[in-house]
Amino acid sequence: MRISVVTIFPQMFHAVTDYGVVGRAVENNLVSIEPVDLRSFGQGQYKRLDDRPFGGGPGMVMLAEPIVECIGRLRQKTKDDAPVIYLSPQGKRVDHQDISKFSKMSEMILLCGRYEGIDQRALDIIGAEELSIGDYVISGGELAAMVLIDAVVRQIPGVLGNEQSSSQDSFTDGLLDCIHYTRPKLVAGHEIPAVLLSGDHEAIRYWRLKQSIGRTWLLRPDLLEQKYLNKEQQQALTDFQEEFEKEQA
Repeated sequence: MRISVVTIFPQMFHAVTDYGVVGRAVENNLVSIEPVDLRSFGQGQYKRLDDRPFGGGPGMVMLAEPIVECIGRLRQKTKDDAPVIYLSPQGKRVDHQDISKFSKMSEMILLCGRYEGIDQRALDIIGAEELSIGDYVISGGELAAMVLIDAVVRQIPGVLGNEQSSSQDSFTDGLLDCIHYTRPKLVAGHEIPAVLLSGDHEAIRYWRLKQSIGRTWLLRPDLLEQKYLNKEQQQALTDFQEEFEKEQA
């Protein structure tokens, strides 16, 4: 996969290309991440990229022409169907289905906004898809692009050391992940659940299912409203709720 990132701060992307899962994927040639300095397409002697908004108001708006020219240059090197993703708080909130879709693509272009946003004409001309990583505002699209890159790259086959890791992530099946424990068995008087030491793989599997569904019910009930539960899942939720009520009594 090749990911091009249009930004006025290309150096920021060393944070993902030089470290961790994404860094290893780059090193192993499983993904190519190319930060493109939008400043080189700026206007005039000072490479201007923004101006005051029509109609007045605070802040500055990014100019359309540099963005259209930059994306046009990139599209000369990419496939016609390579999506352009504009990271914006006004966009659709990205979910696991979006991430899975992007991970199967060979190319994508990410556009990072700054200031009060981008002249809408640029977005219309380049056909950008607006996506948001959450209902809050950050200073620019770079951090949002890094989040998207990390989420997409870890879904690419061969990136993770254990191929089951991504398939067992939260949201893969519409539920939160179960809770996890490791050594030692006792920490500050807190023991791990006995079932995890039982060696009974079926009991462990059901316990993890119960925790996954139960934690979703407690922390993200909105996810359960969108999900059909089969008979076993419904029973696991009932068991968790009964145990939870006893603990709270």
